[in-house]
Amino acid sequence: MKVHEYQAKEILAEFGIPVPRSGVAATSGEALDVAEGMGGNVVVKAQVHAGGRGLAGGVKVVGSAQEAADVAGGLLGTRLVTHQTGAEGVPVNHVLVEEVSSIAKEYYLAITIDSASECPVLMASEAGGMEIEEVAAESPEKIIRANVDPIIGLQPYQCRALAYGINLPAELIRPAATLMDNLYKVFESKDCSLAEINPLVITGDGQLIALDAKLNFDDDAVDRHPEIKNLRDSEQEDPLEVEADKFGISYVKLDGDVGCMVNGAGLAMATMDTISMADAMPANFLDVGGGATEEQVSLAFKLLLADRQVKRILVNVFGGILRCDVAASGIVAACQETPTNIPIVVRMLGTNAEEGKEILGQSGLGVVFADDLNQAAARIKEATPAE
Repeated sequence: MKVHEYQAKEILAEFGIPVPRSGVAATSGEALDVAEGMGGNVVVKAQVHAGGRGLAGGVKVVGSAQEAADVAGGLLGTRLVTHQTGAEGVPVNHVLVEEVSSIAKEYYLAITIDSASECPVLMASEAGGMEIEEVAAESPEKIIRANVDPIIGLQPYQCRALAYGINLPAELIRPAATLMDNLYKVFESKDCSLAEINPLVITGDGQLIALDAKLNFDDDAVDRHPEIKNLRDSEQEDPLEVEADKFGISYVKLDGDVGCMVNGAGLAMATMDTISMADAMPANFLDVGGGATEEQVSLAFKLLLADRQVKRILVNVFGGILRCDVAASGIVAACQETPTNIPIVVRMLGTNAEEGKEILGQSGLGVVFADDLNQAAARIKEATPAE
């Protein structure tokens, strides 16, 4: 789960990490009031769950309170399009009005999970203010890492080593180490998947400040943190993903045109890989779960039908607790409510597989069956996409 920049900074401030003075505005009048309280020389930032705001016109420095109000009025109620949003953009419902900071030097600081070592990793770089993916690709030596043993936690010597490694001034080594330790406390105590400060800046008067911040939270742990869960802004998320979440369906929107419905996360990943190996592109990850009901299957299938990007559908069901006949009935029910001409390829194996195939075969949907996953992927590749 993602939160907005202003929400992330509020959490960082609770843990003693310095952030600029700021205020959130939902109207141009509110932006005017906040800017006046700071003397007018402020930066106005669109609050969206996407990077690249500056290049897209979503971050602007202004010299007066009225100009701040005008900029806020021009952003609020619009959809901001960045390189991370796609052509449809995301809605701007709030802006952050923040005091302008005097910047002497920019750095990058983050904590995430290193899948290779299966533990948290603290990362720092002198190349602050840039997309870290670009730094990693072009100058990986500029990123310094320290793996954290989750049993003993982040150690002071690791913080000092990273602070020295990114060439911070000697007088800021201790404050930087404290800041890193506090960031790790945020990461650990709030069940984050990412805690990022980019840039972390040295101001003109020699202070460290988190000028921009991003916090992502482990979706499976959010229920343990109602104070975090209440920060969710579903308007920033894909509507189909929001709808799926209401019914306990694991769904992630992707860029292809092959809709996938599978029972089981591992099987879903294998299905997506096989589709890609067949030179087709999955449009989603969709795991209805091993114990899905007919209603859940029907809801899941209707998600695929509601996605205008989906031109072909592959269903891969391994019958167990979710019997194949139940899955088939759910698919038929969905298509009765939402008629479709989208080609459907089905691979069914396991409990009541023959009964499931019979239900689909008699449905009039023109389902094409496959004996194994490779054959299913080949047939979905050959299927003529729906108009």
